[in-house]
Amino acid sequence: MTEAIRKTLRDSPAARWSALFIVSFTMMCGYFLTDIMAPLAGLLEGQLGWSRSEYGTFTSSYGWFNVFLLMLIFGGIILDKLGVRITGVGAAAVMVLGSALKYWAVSNTALRGQTLFGLDVQVLWASIGFAIFAVGVEVAGITVSKIIVKWFKGKELATAMGMQVAMARIGTALALGFSVPIAKATGVIDVSRPLLIALIGLCIGLIAFFVYVVMDKKLDTSEAAGAAEETSPDDEFKISDIGKILGNRGWWYIAILCVLFYSAVFPFLKYATDLMVNKFGVKEDLAGLIPMLLPFGNILLTPLFGGIYDKKGKGATIMIIGAILLIVVHALFSVPVFHSWIFAMVLVVFLGIAFSLVPSAMWPSVPKIVPEKRLGTAYSLIFWVQNWGLMGVPLLIGWVLEKFCVTGQTVRNGLTVNTYDYTLPMLIFTSFGVLALIFAFLLKAEDKRKGYGLESPNIQH
Repeated sequence: MTEAIRKTLRDSPAARWSALFIVSFTMMCGYFLTDIMAPLAGLLEGQLGWSRSEYGTFTSSYGWFNVFLLMLIFGGIILDKLGVRITGVGAAAVMVLGSALKYWAVSNTALRGQTLFGLDVQVLWASIGFAIFAVGVEVAGITVSKIIVKWFKGKELATAMGMQVAMARIGTALALGFSVPIAKATGVIDVSRPLLIALIGLCIGLIAFFVYVVMDKKLDTSEAAGAAEETSPDDEFKISDIGKILGNRGWWYIAILCVLFYSAVFPFLKYATDLMVNKFGVKEDLAGLIPMLLPFGNILLTPLFGGIYDKKGKGATIMIIGAILLIVVHALFSVPVFHSWIFAMVLVVFLGIAFSLVPSAMWPSVPKIVPEKRLGTAYSLIFWVQNWGLMGVPLLIGWVLEKFCVTGQTVRNGLTVNTYDYTLPMLIFTSFGVLALIFAFLLKAEDKRKGYGLESPNIQH
């Protein structure tokens, strides 16, 4: 039996790393679309007349269906019931569908000025498209997490998850750095143009996942023990397993740490380009290049920290250090007297280090707390909790900016736009970091009590 297991496809380094690259490419395309609108807040206000509150509503729509319709939870159950192939293809197709609707809405200027349910129709349809896309990208995310566990459990699990995060951050970096130049590429500003490029990328990502499907079938064929395990009645996922996940205190600590940490980073990135323009005086065409440093830092550091976790352990400690860095960076961003763009670059680099530390240890820790048959649902529930933050925080920041932070008006690109003071929003982000640190300490204490092995290496010899 041992000899048979050693000869499975997952024991081929070339095969498992190739599988990782393919699914990571699909996620990279997804994250490119996720953040493609982040640098365009000023252009949306100038060209389409979107207020910061409307931009906040649009950004918060990411969580509408995932949170209120429980689509993420259903996606996790489908994943544990039907497997990674069907779920992954379906999720990638939903991403394409939502992106197409979002592109249609933003490019259709005739919709602007009409209202429905108290919202501008253009903003509403763009938000619905983004919400549909979000269902696809989040379910794809939990699917890829389970795929990585399937191929790398007992091997370079944290490194593999770090590599997947790194490729996702390439998508984010490209979106932050090149969205505005693409919108201005022909000399005529068109905020829908970057969306079209992202939509084409997603179609390529969907095709890539079909390639992975072939590899996954070969893995199941080569791993007879795994196939038997999938069909074993005693090991099938049951709805009652949800209660077992929710009754796990360690799982709750990870879920709450996740929502607090990601709420202090991803919503920040949605406003970071505007922050660079308003506080640090960076030109709008170049402002996205500074936030772009954060994901590029992730590309290098997340696999590195994942490798440390694989070989040395200390997963809970890594999360604590990341939370401390998060607090320091956002607190310094909130200080009104710091206006140098060089200072902003340094802070973004350190925020990138924090954002490399926590995910590199957090996601590989979940399989140590939750049995593999429940992993899809466990990840989906964590993503569901996370989506409350990804939905609510951008809405909160947009409202705070519009109600309390308008300092005047200026003209950019021939268009009149408001100027904003970002001190209060940055203090809000700082508070999330403080709460994240508290739950990181609680997680470490729970690991010590229960012996999950979060401080132990992942690689089994």
